[in-house]
Parts: sequence; C-alpha cells; structure tokens
Amino acid sequence: MSIAGDLIRGHTDAIILARLLQGDSYGYEINKTISTLSGGRFELKEATLYTAFKRLEETGCIASYWGGSGAGARRRYYTITPEGRESCYRLLGEWQETKEIMDQLLRGADNQCGNN
Repeated sequence: MSIAGDLIRGHTDAIILARLLQGDSYGYEINKTISTLSGGRFELKEATLYTAFKRLEETGCIASYWGGSGAGARRRYYTITPEGRESCYRLLGEWQETKEIMDQLLRGADNQCGNN
C-alpha cells in the first residue's frame, strides 16, 4: 500500500517537529527516520525538507547549529524551540481532528468499494 504523498506533504512541518521532539538531528538523519518509520513508503524530497527547515527556522519553531566530529563532516543540526513545541502540539491536534473527520466521512466505504 502506498501512502498518498499529497496527504503527507501537507503535514511536513508536523512530521519534522515531531521528529525533533525526540532530539536534535540533521536533515539526512530526519529523512532516513521518516523512511524507516513509514516502512520505506514515504520519503521527503530534499528540496521539500530544506524548504520546510527554512520556513520553520524563520517562524522561530526550530533553530540550527553546526556540529560534527573533528574527523567527520560538519552537519547542520536542528533543534526544536519552545515555540516549535507549542506549534507541534497544535499541529498534532489538528492532525487528530482531521483523522477523526476523515474516519467519520469514510466509515463503511471500504466495505462498499470491494463489492463493485
């Protein structure tokens, strides 16, 4: 089963903020986690991911800093801010409400669609 990309892309900010609630991270690692958690069914395009980082940073939801080991490559890490936590909880609430509405609207359709 494939996840509808448009549906997920509408919640990119919530996905990123939720990942950063787990701890600071960098772009590739966040995208890899998204892919792993979705069982390989979803991955953000690099442009989408970094556009979201820029938007979230401009709105004060996340902050970035450079990190990495002396021998390894420097990476730009992202951390969630207090404003980002508030935004994440609000977005998660919106997702739950949307999910409940969709469940209500589509209830029983799976039984009917299979009988065509």
